[in-house]
Amino acid sequence: MTINILVVDDEKEIADLIELYLKNEGFNVFTFYDAKEALTCIQTKKLDLAILDVMMPDIDGFEICRRIREYYHFPVIMLTAKDEEIDKITGLTLGADDYITKPFRPLELIARVKAQIRRFTRYNQQEASQNDMIIDFSGLILDQNTRKCMLHEKQLSLTPTEFSILWFLCINRGRIVSSEELFQKVWGEKYFSSNNTVMVHIRHLREKMNDSAENPKFIKTVWGVGYTIEK
Repeated sequence: MTINILVVDDEKEIADLIELYLKNEGFNVFTFYDAKEALTCIQTKKLDLAILDVMMPDIDGFEICRRIREYYHFPVIMLTAKDEEIDKITGLTLGADDYITKPFRPLELIARVKAQIRRFTRYNQQEASQNDMIIDFSGLILDQNTRKCMLHEKQLSLTPTEFSILWFLCINRGRIVSSEELFQKVWGEKYFSSNNTVMVHIRHLREKMNDSAENPKFIKTVWGVGYTIEK
């Protein structure tokens, strides 16, 4: 199966280096040095993952990510020279699935790409913790086959990561799921206590579901332990 990856970075040397490493792994790569051509590619090609540089002169990576999330659910990795926490939170809030800062090791980037593709492919196939591929309760419907989420008959635009988090919490209703377990299950990587990725995604999920941490209808925070959806 051909995996199509979009690379957008106005630094030609970096974009070409990423393309070289990705092609060496057998991926099909669409590389662009400006956002406008990249946006055309997004609309005309079937993509499986995007790597977006944040700092670009015309349209930045955050805006590209936002536009992607209006219609598409494939994973997005943000790439930037900035290492500020607010930039990471901004990217995750807009729907990015991962965040890598420059300078980076190409092999680390490749590992992140493979992890995102494995997760996206796994959750799009018929693999789940239960045989039932549809969850339906309290006005919330999750369809594992189509990756659609409906809340009170309104479709929610969830990223692949958000869907995976919500699905895992739903199939474990009535049980407290720790941030560590959730991160390892969804991202497939080792969890570090300083990582607030899960918290940011939960907050974004709540916003889309019109839920709140103070008076949750669905996702409840158990402080110091993790998250739960009660039966």
